[in-house]
Amino acid sequence: MAANVKMDGDFHVPEKMKAWVLNDPGELELVEKPVPAPGKAEVLLRIDAVAICATDLEIIYHGPPAMIQGGAPHGKNFTPGHEYMGTVAALGPGVDELRIGDRVTVEIHAGCGQCKRCREGMYTSCHNYGKNYGSVDKGHRANGFTTDGGFCEYQVNNVNTVIPISDSMSDEEATLVVTAGTAMYGLTELGGLVAGESVVVTGPGPIGLLGVAVAKSLGAQPVVLTGTRDNRLEIGRKLGADHIVNVRREDPVDAVRSILNGAGADYVLECSGAANSFNEAARMVNRGGRICLAAFPSKQVEVDLAHIVRNNIYVFGIRGEGKSATHRAEAFMRQKRFDATLVHTHTFSLDELPEAIRYAKERIDDAIKVVVKNDAGRNHGMLE
Repeated sequence: MAANVKMDGDFHVPEKMKAWVLNDPGELELVEKPVPAPGKAEVLLRIDAVAICATDLEIIYHGPPAMIQGGAPHGKNFTPGHEYMGTVAALGPGVDELRIGDRVTVEIHAGCGQCKRCREGMYTSCHNYGKNYGSVDKGHRANGFTTDGGFCEYQVNNVNTVIPISDSMSDEEATLVVTAGTAMYGLTELGGLVAGESVVVTGPGPIGLLGVAVAKSLGAQPVVLTGTRDNRLEIGRKLGADHIVNVRREDPVDAVRSILNGAGADYVLECSGAANSFNEAARMVNRGGRICLAAFPSKQVEVDLAHIVRNNIYVFGIRGEGKSATHRAEAFMRQKRFDATLVHTHTFSLDELPEAIRYAKERIDDAIKVVVKNDAGRNHGMLE
């Protein structure tokens, strides 16, 4: 580490670390990498746990939305993974917001801070996204997308992306803060003040389930969750859904309108990414209502734009966890407004990452959120 990096003799940081790198599509290799050094306004984290997101699977098997050196991430010594938490191990120059030994979770995106979108607080839409892999002089980072991510033992994060967590929060729960933050961002874009308003969440994946939890915590009434798996829908009920709809047994549009006395919902948070989801959302929402798209289909779909225009429906798309939504989600979780651990189903060690990915990809044992723990990495730092 450079002389201007603050370290603690009681917290040993090695020169090398274990890291998984992406070779051909679907092929991960465990290698040794140098432990990165934090620069100005950055901290080095010892990664204690990292969750597997559906977007990680897209990146590992297909490439986008990761962008490394202007193209696909395969074969470029790139380490994926973005939903991680850990312990502060070293401080970059000028950092006094955190202390070595602090437990934190992270956001994905640190914008450049200079472009038009970053100055508006929309750092997940930074205009310099993906243009500076290997050099952070411009300031932009999206760990696990444009810069190395968390399937390793140590990683560097900008202080703007680091959220201190309560000691009452387990490592596994802390990896879910960014997922709850994505749901929070979607509801923020829909208007933020949803107390007393009806919200439909479509798709009981991790974001959808925590979307239910966040909407209910914000006072939405009623909250309706639609999906295809009864056990996930029941988890949604435990997280606050007032009504659940299995779309394999009921027409979701008819069911939602029946629940809402024919009027339709004030807001729809679309988290399924199904091909027909957008048009269904447009028919669930009431006239003048709002739709937020938090997932995307794998192929282009036809959209009934005339229905959108005739009914004055507002449509928003979100990327990630922008506008500091993760900080607000962490506050809800710290206050135990909902139990995010209901979404966590499986745990593996860092060495078992390929098997963990298989569980997440194939939904073995109905895996929802699979977490990889780096217990061995704790031996590099202070014993806890």
